[in-house]
Amino acid sequence: MAENAEVEVPKGVGETLRDQLIDLAREARLKAYAPYSGFRVGAAALFEDGRTYGGCNVENASSGATRCAEQVAICSGVAAGCRRLRAVAVVCESDSPVWPCGICLQVIREFGPDAMVIAATVDGAVEEASMRELLPRPFGPSALA
Repeated sequence: MAENAEVEVPKGVGETLRDQLIDLAREARLKAYAPYSGFRVGAAALFEDGRTYGGCNVENASSGATRCAEQVAICSGVAAGCRRLRAVAVVCESDSPVWPCGICLQVIREFGPDAMVIAATVDGAVEEASMRELLPRPFGPSALA
């Protein structure tokens, strides 16, 4: 990833950077562990400092222990010291782009309330939305005050 690439949040990401995030998510998807659903998902998380992390879904026989690709990518960045999320790309094989689940939206919101979310298919369909569009009334730190 280019460290000097600019991300406009929440208006979108530059086309080149968006394509790089989608490519990273597409590559991560190939590593998915999905023996139960067969639904392989890849994600890429871009943090404020320019670092990116890929992640794939990791299923478990105890379905509550399953981790979505978005969570794996974001948690990898957090484990490396990143805290401010700028964008997340999600890639799956489907007829149209699939958006993050509710739990993933909460995880994205925790580290990137203004983040851009890019949903794409392996065949190249792409849609973008801001976190404020996807989760307009989130549960956040202010609810705990």
